[in-house]
Parts: sequence; C-alpha cells; structure tokens
Amino acid sequence: MIDKALKHLASQIDDKVNQLQEALASGSAKDYTEYKAMVGEIKGLLTARLNITDLQKNVEESDDD
Repeated sequence: MIDKALKHLASQIDDKVNQLQEALASGSAKDYTEYKAMVGEIKGLLTARLNITDLQKNVEESDDD
C-alpha cells in the first residue's frame, strides 16, 4: 500500500515539475525574481522526488527481507 502511495506522490511531483518547466520555456516568468522562484520550486520538487525514490527502494528492500 505504501508503494502505491509513493508512486502516486511521485507522479504528482513529476506533473508539477513538467508544468513549471513548460511555463519557463514559454517565457511566463514576469521578471527575474519570478524566474528564480520557479527554478527554486523545481529544484525543491526534484529533491523531494529523489527522496521518494530512495524511500521506495528502502521499502522494497525491507519487503524482500
């Protein structure tokens, strides 16, 4: 059950990162401050995504034991 929840959370993060990347690519940032905020949000989401991936691996390994 936890694996399904982690996959769902990771998918939501991936969707949000894609939305932000598309917004940046289309030039939607009004100024440099907004651009930096969007880039910071992407970096934070990708860090969270990496942590979720690590947690998924740990859960899978503990299930194997």
